[in-house]
Amino acid sequence: MAEQLTAPAAPVSIYAEASPNPESMKFVLNTQLLADGVSVDYPNLEAAANSPLAQELFNFDYVGRVFIAQNFVTITKTTEHQWAQLIPELRTFLKSYVEAGGPIFTVDPAAEQKAAQQAAATGDASEADQQTSQKIIDLLDNYVRPAVEQDGGNITFKSYHEGIVTVNLQGSCSGCPSATVTLKSGIENLLKRMVPEVKEVVAEGVTAQGF
Repeated sequence: MAEQLTAPAAPVSIYAEASPNPESMKFVLNTQLLADGVSVDYPNLEAAANSPLAQELFNFDYVGRVFIAQNFVTITKTTEHQWAQLIPELRTFLKSYVEAGGPIFTVDPAAEQKAAQQAAATGDASEADQQTSQKIIDLLDNYVRPAVEQDGGNITFKSYHEGIVTVNLQGSCSGCPSATVTLKSGIENLLKRMVPEVKEVVAEGVTAQGF
């Protein structure tokens, strides 16, 4: 059986931080949950098989999506309840769970994420497309990820083909009203400028609130 990755049992402080997506709230902890640069996105309970923490969060009937990064958890709600009603309960739960040393993941997502990126960059692509894909991945990791993590989400590489870059919107980025602007005026312009082969950037993982 795989060893469970567990956060250290120690006093934990948590504060809630609003994101550009009004349905998502970022809960920032003073302890590390994942290695820097690694994040996981669970759009539903079924996807959260690797994370006991996320599974527990989905037990709250208003939790619709869970995103976990280095030192924060972004929760997207599904109901009309106001965050002022939900934040105390979620903050208390997260504090108790992490302080008790509850398991965060059953398998470290870092290796899995690296393998997925490598597969996406290579696949059946030509050598030229593989090189272009790697450039895009590096730009997303170095320039885009740090910025969008501040807003409680992530934008990851999915594929590159004939000038079209497909990315996944995760956490608060999925369903965010400003996602279109971020994608087109920010990320697409950056990639076009740095990688001349890029013609367009399109997104997957978008909810009805998004594009």
